[in-house]
Amino acid sequence: MRPILQHVTDTLTGASRTVVIRCGATRAKVCPSCADAARRLRIQQCREGWHLTEDPPKPEPDPDGAEGDAVDQADEDDESGRRVRSTRRRQDAPDLPRLAVSDRTTGRVFTSPDGKTYRPSMFVTLTLPSYGRVTGEGVPVDPASYDYRRAALDAMHFPKLVDRFWQNLRRATGYSVQYFATVEPQRRLAPHLHAAIRGAVPRKLVKQVVAATYHQVWWPSVGEPVYTGPDELPVWDELAQAYADPTTGAVLPSWDEALDAIDDDPDATPAHVIRAGTQVDIQGVIAGTPLADRVIGYLTKYLTKSITDPLHDDSDGEAPVSAARRAHIDRIAGEVRWLPCSPTCANWLRYGVQPKDAKGGMEPGRCGSKAHDRDHLGLGGRRVLVSRRWTGKTLDDHRADRASVVRAVLAEAGIEMDDHDELSVTAARPDGLPRYVWTTTKPGDLDAPTYARLIAHAIAQKHRWRTQYEDAKTRAGPQALGVSATARPAAAPAA
Repeated sequence: MRPILQHVTDTLTGASRTVVIRCGATRAKVCPSCADAARRLRIQQCREGWHLTEDPPKPEPDPDGAEGDAVDQADEDDESGRRVRSTRRRQDAPDLPRLAVSDRTTGRVFTSPDGKTYRPSMFVTLTLPSYGRVTGEGVPVDPASYDYRRAALDAMHFPKLVDRFWQNLRRATGYSVQYFATVEPQRRLAPHLHAAIRGAVPRKLVKQVVAATYHQVWWPSVGEPVYTGPDELPVWDELAQAYADPTTGAVLPSWDEALDAIDDDPDATPAHVIRAGTQVDIQGVIAGTPLADRVIGYLTKYLTKSITDPLHDDSDGEAPVSAARRAHIDRIAGEVRWLPCSPTCANWLRYGVQPKDAKGGMEPGRCGSKAHDRDHLGLGGRRVLVSRRWTGKTLDDHRADRASVVRAVLAEAGIEMDDHDELSVTAARPDGLPRYVWTTTKPGDLDAPTYARLIAHAIAQKHRWRTQYEDAKTRAGPQALGVSATARPAAAPAA
């Protein structure tokens, strides 16, 4: 729906051409076709790793961090170089068993009385606590008493709570629990977590871990803002290279100074504490059952939608939104717009603190993080969370698996393929430098007839590939599709 044109130059031959590539959007309202392709890839990733009977190999670390969503942060520090604080648990949180975590990633095997063996896995749903009663539409019964501030803060820090949950679950079970999880909104627009977990954990222990999991945010207070009006905001002092009070000229405390004040105060309390709600849904799932397929579909059902899109109807977002729901969205969006999302957020200026790594031109309400967007309502993290050893593969590896199935089917049917790798970004010259140089084509670089011809050629190529693939499936028979059941595409994927 939003084709991107790129100019490619072959540094060996000097030849240049303009090619059309997909935009890669993951939201249906931006590009339905790309979003559906991304969702199908996630379905494959979820299915392939859920019921493994052997530990997958440890993936090589990505030096560029390109596969960020295949790396969970459950065992990482809150921030690089974070300050060390007491690890004593809160007195209002129950204790948990703490076992040495083994390298095992697979679940236990159970034997039934008739001798059959099972290796069950789990499907778990975590929610956030209540902020006030809501109607069936998900809007507050009494908006005046609904705790919008806490709802916004919980949404912003929800990823850290999830990280703590996985960390605690691993320590309580003694093995490296692996998961494929998605973050979706409830009707009330609070995020909740659906997770496929490899292996079976006693339900009582899971609920115990949920009840004992919390995350403390040791930031400066975000109670009442110090500066509110546009004419009252701190100003950038070029000489001091810092923000200062617009009236007195006093330089605001730096981020480190604000944290030092918290460390030096024996009575300091966290700016926010987030916990999971009491509602926990736990289901046991056996590989190869209809329930397993239904759960995978449910896990990935809403990945193509935004947080504020209607989720529970068949209208694809075209149903009218009531005034009460619009007002509910507006209230949450208003909170998350002005709350700080990270140490570097410009919104800290409203609270009399300089953001970390402050620079001139920062303005509250204009932080670039997507957490402040109306479509995200505070949830700035990823919507798909996959542990490191779920499959031992990156998304590019899974994408290559799907392409290999198509190639195998075409080869089995005796159909010659186009050279899909002719412009590979990994192609190199004899001296080791990249063979192809890619540059983005800007609006106006091509005239309208040239643009239309390129798009028409791309459409014709897609039609030809799909026809070849469908013909190959018919000629090769079912045996060709047995190459890899987990990598089997529902339709011919784009090259």
